[in-house]
Amino acid sequence: MSSPAVVLRDVRFSYRSGPEILDIPELTIARGERVFLFGPSGSGKTTLLGLLAGVLTGYTGSVEVLGQDMAKLRGSARDAFRGSHIGYIFQLFNLIPYLTVEENITLPGRLHPARGKQTGDVNAVAQRLGIEHLLSRSVTQLSVGQQQRVAAARALLGGPELLIADEPTSSLDFDHRERFLELLFENCALSNSTLLFVSHDRSLAGKFDRQLSLLDFNRAHRKEAAV
Repeated sequence: MSSPAVVLRDVRFSYRSGPEILDIPELTIARGERVFLFGPSGSGKTTLLGLLAGVLTGYTGSVEVLGQDMAKLRGSARDAFRGSHIGYIFQLFNLIPYLTVEENITLPGRLHPARGKQTGDVNAVAQRLGIEHLLSRSVTQLSVGQQQRVAAARALLGGPELLIADEPTSSLDFDHRERFLELLFENCALSNSTLLFVSHDRSLAGKFDRQLSLLDFNRAHRKEAAV
């Protein structure tokens, strides 16, 4: 039996000398599971995603992602692991302004050979997201909603084992949101990817295998409320 996609045990994190943001006794997400994570602004959702992606370090406890103890990875090895195995849709997109739409979408595959071997049809992914006619444009010429769809295409291409989505539908209208979610679920099913989806839009929660409230398992906020 394969290991879970995500396992956290006794994880605590704070920014420098600031208050504790996360205190998570345990969190397990199975391979192939689609999880909807919610919580109020400032509850630590994006911080948690940063730990899982290896963007944030300096925590105590154990963070295992796809069977890898993230604390044992350093520098370039951590970056290589993230690029090869994790797709990340950033809340602020993180697109490269001097690259075209197509170059932004295919960037992970060019930077990480393991991901590049699995790269699929860029045109097909772009068409499903309604951006196939924008592939040759600079991302600086796009609307906010179009940029968000480019960021989604970049994360989906190559079928990463873990897909992390931080408020990925916040700038999409209803039709584009539904098309985006359909593509997201379809790609996750084809590659048996695990999906961790963060959103304030609770109306989407019923589409997922499991709903998680960060306030329910993050003891840092219980301590804060008790003060």
